[in-house]
Amino acid sequence: MSSFLKGSLVFSVAAALLAPSIAEAGKKCASTSTQVIAYKKAKMDIVDTAVSAGSFKTLAAALQAAGLVDTLKGKGPFTVFAPTDEAFAKLPPGTVEALLKPENKAKLAGILTYHVVAGNVKAADVVKLKSAETVQGQSVAIDATNGVKINGANVVKADIDCGNGVIHVIDAVLLPKE
Repeated sequence: MSSFLKGSLVFSVAAALLAPSIAEAGKKCASTSTQVIAYKKAKMDIVDTAVSAGSFKTLAAALQAAGLVDTLKGKGPFTVFAPTDEAFAKLPPGTVEALLKPENKAKLAGILTYHVVAGNVKAADVVKLKSAETVQGQSVAIDATNGVKINGANVVKADIDCGNGVIHVIDAVLLPKE
């Protein structure tokens, strides 16, 4: 038998023996890719998580106006007490519109950073605290005697995991002392 035929026969036998292994490897690779994509979706940063939720349009607009989007898309970890659109609607008429103006950027940034605590503080940890220092510099009061309240705002949903921290949804906007 010629060496060419021997080589072809060896190749054909090897291909037949390896085909199931190659197919399995392909399936595993596809499965892993799906898992990685699912993991990446589950681990969006704080800003992308809030935007995708659909109930934080005002917060997203405020973060943009204050120039804080890149910060909260950063490495972190951050804990954000995120007011919903309904929470912003409870503010006096015209307040949000006034804060979104460029001349109020610093004040808006102060209010927004008052909603952020450095670190990844889960609900199980929050309930053990009486206060927490915010990135803005002032502390928020925490009351866990009847549900969890942050400066009187109710935590309505806790522990929304993000790739760079955690979000706790609150029903009011927190305002720092001036």
